[in-house]
Amino acid sequence: MADAAERLVNLALYLAAAREPVSAARVRADVEGYPADQDAEAFLRMFERDKDELRAAGLAIQADPEGRYLLDTDQTYSAEVELSAAEFAAVRAAVAALAEDPGFPFAADLRLALAKIVTAGDAPGAPARARLADEMPEQQGRVVADLAIALSSSKRVTFTYTNSLARTAAREVEPLGLFAREGRWYLVARDTAADDIRTFALARMADVSVNTSRPKSPDFERPADFDVSSYIRLPFQFGTDSVSAAVRFGSDTAWRAPGLAAGQGRLVPQPDGSVLWSIQARDGRRLQRWVVENGPGIALEAPASLAGDAQARLREVASLHG
Repeated sequence: MADAAERLVNLALYLAAAREPVSAARVRADVEGYPADQDAEAFLRMFERDKDELRAAGLAIQADPEGRYLLDTDQTYSAEVELSAAEFAAVRAAVAALAEDPGFPFAADLRLALAKIVTAGDAPGAPARARLADEMPEQQGRVVADLAIALSSSKRVTFTYTNSLARTAAREVEPLGLFAREGRWYLVARDTAADDIRTFALARMADVSVNTSRPKSPDFERPADFDVSSYIRLPFQFGTDSVSAAVRFGSDTAWRAPGLAAGQGRLVPQPDGSVLWSIQARDGRRLQRWVVENGPGIALEAPASLAGDAQARLREVASLHG
């Protein structure tokens, strides 16, 4: 039997090809993916969910007075776009890479988008795999997919969360935005207990559950002026600590400082050609890891305790490897 994503693509293509309204019974008989042994009520529930997902993806599905369905092509499709062979190849390669990335949560949406420009027989294999998340990518991808639904329908979410101090607590939040940064997905949400907007690393979440009661009714109203980009930080700027840190970019790597700083902190050029970066950190261990990952030529200088600990760890690693 076809999986849910394949069934959605089949339904989208079927409705797009239909020249007259089609009944639910015809959909059940003609579209691959609906189980033949499924009872009528179960099929109708699945069909309703599928229509909702296609509408959320931008397909305008209309019903006539007799309860038959047709795709409104004027509202569904934009103006025709002609791609060169090179552009088409680039689109196919990007879609293939992301669709095979377990950390990318919108593979089904990509397949629906690709179905608008190619037939199923032209769909490419994956020449490469993207790496949006390098820490538990399958888990992060699944959770982002659930949170994206909660975002679009303004439903509250509950989960247990382990912070940087290894303290675990139950949370209820109102999701406002998602973003990926250096191998991790993050959720920006209003913590209902604290009545404050906070940022949560998905890799620290467990038992994520979206409120399913009253699915057609929102649980909260998203602030009209909310902008998720204003909450994007570097990986070591999420946590419960507060540390004033100094990182030095050597003269040979000073040119990388503006890009790596990403607009955070203060960069001060030094007489010897190096650049000193003053930055507020909230997770010392993640800051140490960031410096190592982006080096060589980058050194953590302050606070002294954190810098000394980082040097000790590097010496230990060096001794282990001769």
